[in-house]
Parts: sequence; C-alpha cells; structure tokens
Amino acid sequence: MFGSRNFLFAKSAAGPAGNKLFMWGFNGYGQLGTGNTTAYSSPVQVGALTDWGTLASNGHTLCTKSNGQLWSWGRGANGGLGLGNTTYYSSPKQIGALTNWNTPATGDRLSLCVKTDGTLWSWGFNNNGQLGQGNTLSYSSPKQIGSSINWSKVVATYRFVLATDTTGKLFAWGLNTSGQLGLGDTTNRSSPVQIGALTNWSKPAVSPDHSLCVKTDGTLWSWGANASGQLGLNSTTAHSSPVQIGALTDWATPAAGTNFSVCAKTNGTIFSWGNNGNGALGLNNATSYSSPKQIGALTNWLTPASSFSSTNCVKTDGTLWAWGRGSYGTLGDGTTTNRSSPVQVGALTTWVNAARSYAFSAGCTQTP
Repeated sequence: MFGSRNFLFAKSAAGPAGNKLFMWGFNGYGQLGTGNTTAYSSPVQVGALTDWGTLASNGHTLCTKSNGQLWSWGRGANGGLGLGNTTYYSSPKQIGALTNWNTPATGDRLSLCVKTDGTLWSWGFNNNGQLGQGNTLSYSSPKQIGSSINWSKVVATYRFVLATDTTGKLFAWGLNTSGQLGLGDTTNRSSPVQIGALTNWSKPAVSPDHSLCVKTDGTLWSWGANASGQLGLNSTTAHSSPVQIGALTDWATPAAGTNFSVCAKTNGTIFSWGNNGNGALGLNNATSYSSPKQIGALTNWLTPASSFSSTNCVKTDGTLWAWGRGSYGTLGDGTTTNRSSPVQVGALTTWVNAARSYAFSAGCTQTP
C-alpha cells in the first residue's frame, strides 16, 4: 500500500514551550496517534501536550519533543518504531530515555534520527541496506551509523536515504534501482557513500525513485527516475548522477512525491513539475510537465511536503494549504475530494511544520 513515501520536516519555530501536534487521513496502523484506527478528514490533536518539536511520517510517525525526547507510533513492522519489538501502537511511545534527539526521518518501516551531538542512528527494515549499517539486518532499537559526529540533515523514503553533514557533503545509501542514490550507477549501498566531492549541498528531498537537493548557492539539482519528467530537466531521460535544473540560483525548499516534484523559491513563489495525476501539481489542470511551472502568483509559500500524489505547504502567514489526492481525508480539508489547486486546511494561522505520507498528514502548530 505504501508504494510512495516522502516527507518533509521543518524545525519548530516555537521556543521551549514547543507545539501542539495534529494529524489526519488514513489511520489503519494507528499512525495518527489518536488511540484508535479511525480515519479523519480534518486535523485532530494528538493528546493535549504542547511540547512537540520536529516530525516525520510514513506508515509510522516519529516526533521529537522540546526536551529532546523522541516518540514513535503506528506501524511497528520490522522494528520501525525503535521500541525493541514489532508491535503496532496507536498512541505515542517514548523511544528509550535519552533527551538528545534532534532530526527524525522515516521510510518504509525504517527510521533514522540525527542527535544533537551530530551522530546518526537508524532502525527498522533493512533489506536493501537502507539502515546504513553495512548489512541487511533489521533492528528494532536505534543503532548508530558509523562513528561520525558531523551529521546535519537526513531524509528517507521507500527504501533509501540521503543525508548531509556539517561540512556540506551529501551521502546516500539503500535501494538504487533507478539511480536515485546519485552515485552514477544502479547498485544498492548498505553504508553511506558520498555523492561526488562537492561540499555545498544543503536541502535534500526524496521520493521512491528520484531525488532533489538545493545547494547553498541556491541552485537545484535532481537525479533518478524520470519517466514523468519529475527531474524537471525538460525531458524524460533518467540520470544516475545529479543534474542541475536550469540556471536559477533562488531555489529554497524542495519536496518530492511519486513521479513529481515541488520547490519553493527564496522570493516565496512555488513551482511544480512531473506527473499531474489527481491534481498533484496544484496547477488547476491535469497536464503533466517536465520542467518547473509556477503554482499561482502568490509569494508567501514556505515549506512544501509531498508524498504519493499530494502536497502540504505552510505559508509565511502560518496558514497550511494542500492539494492533490484527497482519499482518506489526507488533504485535511474535511473531504476526500482530489484538489488540483491549493485549498486551505482549516483556519489556523499558527502552523510551523508539516509532514506527509502515502495517505495521511501531520503538522505542528505553535503554542500561543
């Protein structure tokens, strides 16, 4: 069912008080954290606590708290929750007792998290080496990847991972059947391998079979599968090494879904390209494009998060918007209707981050 998994997270803008956490959409594994398996088509608060931080969602959910704790819930297959078992939980459970967790990521029954000390940890499903442990063994508790203390950001999807370190290097590992690791081949890797020799990589994003990354110079690069033009290169040719999208230097925040891509710019505009099934591109039509097309004319878009054939995006005014496939209520607009143009999720103006999975969504609002 979870053939597409992608997410995007943003650091909480709140102070020590943290944020409220809301979730909506499909809930067959308890991944909404609401203590049941009921689907919701509008955001529902997870408990009453207001100390949530950075989140990542898939068939399961991870979220840090403002005190550095890490919590998980939902699908526990292959140990993806990091709780030492394979049990499914419909309410949040703390992973261990440590308080130095920082940046989580989730893929297909797999989890990763960077700690405040710069170490990177992984657990869960590992058939393609996606845990980066140099093997294909699954683990139900967090296990450190190597000995580096320089990890910065990590993103995961179906069965592969990209991560940057504090020096600007970009690494990849896991499944590579479409060249999505960017290493110039289609060979799987079970340990982190650096992509090229450059040290100016900044913001990666991944889908099941293609990758994007914005560099510190504002350029945008893509690689992997391209049958729907999702690489944005005005072609449908696949690439197993990074290729620059155009010549612009004002790209800011990328997101990748199944066969499509989205990216916000530094001026607050937002663009999409690739497959447009279910209105995934937000362009108010059903036409697919192999190069970036602007969504509307607004200049207050901030942080998109895409998965399967839908997208959430927080604006600079704190509102949350969604478009694309609406089944299971995944858009959060109270319906199960597909939307080919952005629609606002509720009326709140305090959203600070959002995450997406195949058929459900999550977001944090800043605590007043």
